[in-house]
Amino acid sequence: MRPKRVPRVGESVNQTLETSTRKVILSMLKTQGPLSVQDMAKQLGITEMAVRRHIHSMEKDDLLEAKLVRQAMGRPTSVYTLAPQADELFPKKYLQLTLDLLDELLEDEGQDKIDRLFEGRQDKLEARYRPRMQAKDLGARVAELALIQNENGYMVEWSDLGDDGYVLSEHNCPITQVANTFQQACQCELALFRNLLDANVERTECLAKGANKCVYMIRPTK
Repeated sequence: MRPKRVPRVGESVNQTLETSTRKVILSMLKTQGPLSVQDMAKQLGITEMAVRRHIHSMEKDDLLEAKLVRQAMGRPTSVYTLAPQADELFPKKYLQLTLDLLDELLEDEGQDKIDRLFEGRQDKLEARYRPRMQAKDLGARVAELALIQNENGYMVEWSDLGDDGYVLSEHNCPITQVANTFQQACQCELALFRNLLDANVERTECLAKGANKCVYMIRPTK
């Protein structure tokens, strides 16, 4: 028999049940489509009031959408469906698909095609972000680059080292597993930083090479 989940330190049994019920409701809506509070309460074996509490919480998190449905008799009733944002809560295989496609491309077209693919991505990113660098000094450009990378999930910190320039650290890499196999990803990121900052940029540590973070030293061009 599968053992029951033991609550983590600081987590009550009620909190565990709340989380479990929320996941079940999301799964029900994913597999069954629109459901009313009454439908959910009946399947879960809990009160409609308890279901409404979960529904209210998930609506606040923008995970659910409600729609009024007219009935043959009586007043219209609300049915609930998953909001587009909720789709990210379910398992995805984007990474494996990306790696499989890149492997196929490498096998069919060769290394040069992979290089051009990553260079094309670099060009598009540079065109997208260059306007955000206009009319800024180097320090402001570094700050803007950190903001851009944080928007993309890289968990960036940066510091002004005075006469020694700047240091920018990425504590997360959303494409680590791609970069582990295709070093072009790291090479193009370095080139992108140099072009956007119009500065000397050197990578001193790299997540894809076993470090705990990616670290970039940034100095003005002479």
